[in-house]
Amino acid sequence: MAAKNILLLAGDYAEDYETMVPFQALLMVGHKVHAVCPGKKAGEHVRTAIHDFEGDQTYSEKPGHNFVLNFDFDQVRAEAYDALVIPGGRAPEYLRLNDQVLALVRAFAEAGKPIAAVCHGAQLLAAAGVLEGRACSAYPACAPEVRLAGGRFVEIEVDQAHTEGNLVTAPAWPAHPAWLAQFLSLLGTRITL
Repeated sequence: MAAKNILLLAGDYAEDYETMVPFQALLMVGHKVHAVCPGKKAGEHVRTAIHDFEGDQTYSEKPGHNFVLNFDFDQVRAEAYDALVIPGGRAPEYLRLNDQVLALVRAFAEAGKPIAAVCHGAQLLAAAGVLEGRACSAYPACAPEVRLAGGRFVEIEVDQAHTEGNLVTAPAWPAHPAWLAQFLSLLGTRITL
């Protein structure tokens, strides 16, 4: 298996599990992952939040870890990467206001490179205008944004994922096994026991 260069777009209050788990899992299987955040450099961190499902009308939010970035956002060039990971949480809410971030998302989509977005990551896909005519899952509260962006919201169980072409999406972190397995398949990653 050839190692892939993967970009992970993070930001303050990204969901902890949706940032840390794919970052570590992709490194574990031999890929190179650059975790970046606009306005921050390698060695700096983003604060994360843990979202949990405890029977309330929406998820609860608790403080997460300080996730250390390993690459400078200002050095990122889409053509240097094979795939993109977009964690959820609150970060996509404001990252979608950054023109450079939206241009990166568009570049990956236009090149047909694998994109894995989970939970509120769909907010970046919608804002970048890459969901027109595409099926996409996300946290259910993002369904209106998916539809307004011309996408078809796919309602699936919280532990499931959906793949259409180069796009792998899921409702939230309980889907990590399915979401990451489908993303690894798009990357051509084979794990044998």
